[in-house]
Order: sequence, then structure tokens, then C-alpha cells
Amino acid sequence: MQRFNSFTKELEQKILGSNLPGLSSQLKMAPVNRLREMKAKSLQTTNMKTSSLQTRTSGELQTRTSAVLILFYPKGGKPHIALIKRATDNTVHSGQISFPGGKVEKSDDSLIHTALREANEEVGIITDAVNIIGQLTKLYIPPSNFDVFPIIGATYETPTFSINREVEKVLEVNMEELINPNNYTQKKIQHRNGNEVDVPCYFIQDEIVWGATAMIISELLDVIG
Repeated sequence: MQRFNSFTKELEQKILGSNLPGLSSQLKMAPVNRLREMKAKSLQTTNMKTSSLQTRTSGELQTRTSAVLILFYPKGGKPHIALIKRATDNTVHSGQISFPGGKVEKSDDSLIHTALREANEEVGIITDAVNIIGQLTKLYIPPSNFDVFPIIGATYETPTFSINREVEKVLEVNMEELINPNNYTQKKIQHRNGNEVDVPCYFIQDEIVWGATAMIISELLDVIG
């Protein structure tokens, strides 16, 4: 437990004590098509504020706001994070690996509230047990037209996960798996346009972690160092 406490305290100091690497880190894991989409979005939103919880309008494009929870917890004496595999359905991110999270609701009073509420609904995280450490750089997700804000938290006991119908399973990922360079690779995925494309990804527990989730992890790992 002492090792985990030291890890979370050091991470909090790194987040609060320096500028986040931001887009330069995220782009390391961006698929080629995502780079084009992000560039187009950037041109439309140059003068927009990024901290509002409300839906923002840029030209004819409405950007929605969401938050995800990067939850650190100890397991076997080592720091872990929880990823989820979304249920296979007709949604944009069907079957993909992501962090627990979702869109901001009118009842949410902050992005932290959104991330904790969604994590509770999707995987049964006890919100009162989570200590908020900080926040990573927001990321725009073109397929679903969301700005996503990654919230980092820690709980000091191993959670008991309980999934809802939106989740197929939880991936409990040892940080050593993410840091291991052998788990960074290129894989072919079926793009939403029907074509197969090569994407940079983390291959974790026989699952392809790519797209926005991989981009968020890339910044997280750069912060951790």
C-alpha cells in the first residue's frame, strides 16, 4: 500500500506542478484519419472556450461534452487502472475499449461529477471512495462529436466491479502492461467507413486499445514518465 500511496502522490505532484504535454502526446497514438478530423475541428474552434459544461456551437457543428474516469487502484501491490469493453450494439463506439464515462447531464455540477456518476453507473465504482488527483488535456472525438475531459482519481482499496448493460467486461490493467513497449503496436481495425485501416494501439489482454482511449493513455504515460 505504501508503494501505491507514493505512486499516486507523485502523479498528483506531476499533474499540478507542470504543464501537461497535451496534444503532442495525444497525437503519438492518433490514427491518420483522426489527424485530419482533428485538424478540421481545430480550424473551427480556435476561439472557443474549453471549460464550459454546456454544449457549444461552432458554425453548424454542435460539440457535446463528456468526461471519463481514469481510476487508479492497488491490486497485488501494484497500481492498476480500469478500462471497459463497451457492449456490442448500434452505437458509434460499439465493442471498443474505453474508460468509464459519458456525456454531461443537466444535473451534473462539474466534469468530476460526470466522470464519477458514469463510473458508478457503468462499473459500480463507489464515488465517495475516489480521491480526485487531477485532469488531463481534453480531447475531441470526431465520430461521436464529443469533447472528452479525462479525470484522474484513485481509490485505496481494490474495487468490486459491477457492470451495467452498456459494458461487456472490465479490463483490470496493471500499469506495467501499459508501460511495456512490447504492448505498443500497429493493428488493422474496421473503420466506420467500412475500410480496414492500420492504427497505432496498445495490445492489452488480447484487446486492441486504440483511438481516443489510446491517445489519452499516451498523455498519461508521458506525465507518469
